[in-house]
Amino acid sequence: MGANLSRVHESNEDGPYPGLADIPENCIAGIFKHLSPIDICKLARLNRAFKGAASCDYVWEHKLPVCYQELLSELAISKPLSLSKKEIYALLCRPISLDNGTKEVWLDKATGGVCLSISARAMAITGIDDHRYWKWIPCDESRFHEVAYLQQLWWFEVDGTVKFQLPAGEYSLCFRVRLGKVSRKLGCRIYSFEQIHGWDVRPVRFSLSTSDGQQVVQECYLEKTGRIESNVPVSYARGNWTDIYVGEFRVKIENKLTEVKFSMTQIDCTHSKGGICLDSVSIIPSKLRKEAIKAF
Repeated sequence: MGANLSRVHESNEDGPYPGLADIPENCIAGIFKHLSPIDICKLARLNRAFKGAASCDYVWEHKLPVCYQELLSELAISKPLSLSKKEIYALLCRPISLDNGTKEVWLDKATGGVCLSISARAMAITGIDDHRYWKWIPCDESRFHEVAYLQQLWWFEVDGTVKFQLPAGEYSLCFRVRLGKVSRKLGCRIYSFEQIHGWDVRPVRFSLSTSDGQQVVQECYLEKTGRIESNVPVSYARGNWTDIYVGEFRVKIENKLTEVKFSMTQIDCTHSKGGICLDSVSIIPSKLRKEAIKAF
C-alpha cells in the first residue's frame, strides 16, 4: 500500500499508476483558486505541474482585491504591466503609504484581506497645535514613527474619516493607544506614568459610522475605577499598546468607495485628563481580529 501511495506523487509513464504530475495544470489551477495563498505556496513544492499552476494569473487574480490596480499605481514601478498577478500580490502584502504618509494599506499575506491603518496625523485632534496640551513624540513602536501625546486637557476629542474601496465583507475598527510615555536613555526604554490621570473618572466614548448608515457607539474606562494595585489604578493600557475595539461594519457593495467616520471623546469638563499616547486607528477584516484573539 505504501508503494502505491508513493507512486501517486510522480508521473509513471511505464506503469498503470497515474501520478499528480499527470493532472492537467488548468485543472490544478481551478482547485487552487479556492485555496488560501499559504496552502497554494505549500502545494507548489510537490511537483512541476503544481508549481506551474501556483504561478498562474488565473489563480492569483482571485486573491487580489477589486482596488488592486489603484494600489499598484501608488507604487513607483516602471513596468507594472510586466508583473504577474502573483508578483502583484506579493508587492501589495507590503505596507503602501497613502496621503503623504499618514495612512497605510496592505494585504494580509495569509488571506489577502485588505488592512488599513490611519495615523494620528490624519485625525482632527482638539488642541493638537497647542504645545501646552499635546506634543508629537518619536516612537519606534509605531508604523508611522511618531505618536500624539496628551499632557493635560479638559476637552478630549479625536475625529477621523477614511474613504476606501474595500472588498465586500465584515471589518473591525480599533483605536491603538497607550497610557504613559516612553523615552530612551542609554539604549533602554524609560516608562513615565506621572501625567496619567482622569481616565478612571468618566468613560471614554468611541463611535464609528459608515456612509450607508451603519453606526456603533460604546463607552469604556481606560483605567478601572476603584481597583488599586501598588498604589496605582489597574490598567491594561498603562505602559502597553492596547487596541481598543470600537465595533464592526459590513461592506456589501465593493465597487464603490466606503466612507468610515470614527471618534474618541471624553468631553466632561469637570476634570482634566492626560498622559495618553494616540498612535493610530486600524480597520481590518473581522476574521483576522478574531483569529488574533484566539491565538493570544
